[in-house]
Amino acid sequence: MKRFIKGLATAAALTTAGLGVAQAQKAPIKFGLLLDFTAVYTFLTNEYSQGQRDYLTLINDQGGINGHRVEGIVVDHGNQPQRGIEAYNRVSRDGAVLVDFLSTPVSRAMVNRVLDDKIVMITALHGRGDASDGEVFPYIFPLMATYWSQAALLAEYIEQHGGGLKGKKIAHVYIDSPFGREPLPILQDLAKEKGFDLRTFPYASPGNEQSATWSEVRRFRPDYVFIWGAGGGQSVSVREAIRNGIKPDQILSVVWLAETDMRTVGEQRAKGVKRFEAVATGTDLPLIKEILAKVVDAGKGAGPRENVGTTYYNIGVATMAASVEAARLALEKFGAPLTGDKLRQGFEMIKDFDAQGLMPPVTFSQKDHQGGGRGRVSQWNGSAWEPVTDWHAAYQELVWREIHRDSAKFKESR
Repeated sequence: MKRFIKGLATAAALTTAGLGVAQAQKAPIKFGLLLDFTAVYTFLTNEYSQGQRDYLTLINDQGGINGHRVEGIVVDHGNQPQRGIEAYNRVSRDGAVLVDFLSTPVSRAMVNRVLDDKIVMITALHGRGDASDGEVFPYIFPLMATYWSQAALLAEYIEQHGGGLKGKKIAHVYIDSPFGREPLPILQDLAKEKGFDLRTFPYASPGNEQSATWSEVRRFRPDYVFIWGAGGGQSVSVREAIRNGIKPDQILSVVWLAETDMRTVGEQRAKGVKRFEAVATGTDLPLIKEILAKVVDAGKGAGPRENVGTTYYNIGVATMAASVEAARLALEKFGAPLTGDKLRQGFEMIKDFDAQGLMPPVTFSQKDHQGGGRGRVSQWNGSAWEPVTDWHAAYQELVWREIHRDSAKFKESR
């Protein structure tokens, strides 16, 4: 494992090479990519990190950002807040203007610190949903739809494409953790407003054993089931749902359901399962094609070619594409050196950015650090994820009511 992490650091350093003497004279822009490679988030981190590093290699080979190379400093924190703090201390001393922990426990532990230090922290698909309130959390950017927005969009899909919500029976089956419980306020509000019967069914972490939970779900006889877990627990949920008589097209998942999960369940058996989608998948996308041609096939890739285009790889690319765009806008307006505060303002200048169709158009402002809350529903067709809606947001008035409710509590306690 130590050799693997050393390899990550070497790969990150190599992204800064070969840029020429003139560019080398400009100070590099440093991003701290401080992730969990060894504990809880291992189901996605390798692909996610590979996507981040391949994108930075592409940018650096094209001359960097206005002549500044981007240095991705990769560190394993093992999902431990103390190790995350130690890694943060190192990269912040080294001049990092952005950090990404891809860990809810670690990122939540760092909230006050990054706000005080004025260093940008991106929290795509993890962390605090209320950090979407940029006026309370000026240096934190969720970047993509919060779990509140994801639940809202999945419910809206049933309303629009499942014969309406009124009178429906919906089961929320979730890992018994703050993450699993997070969508409940939105779903409960929607149940009252739209007139459907919501029942909740928790299961113990990590989710390897869910049979008792699904026996209860079967007795409820739901019209639709939301599954809210991550990693191996998600494939267990799909398998148990089908075993208990729930059709695949009645199953809707949070974003954490990927190609590997479908292979675990059985690609044909899982045909029809739907999920929230934060980015487009596959390699038939302009930006992913460019990475394949100029980075991966040129022998500069950070990992296996077969990972390119997967859900988690493409999410990693999207996080860096938005971050590089923010840095570009900040340098154009404010000049070098790039600071955390300049980068924050760069993010808040992003308008309708979609990374050449890789992600839904995002627009940030001083008030909105979620970027609009857009996503889409995709369906497993037996071999790949296929979108069944366009990019859009749903019930954002309810989502923002929840955001403001929680951010007000944080502001009062800070």
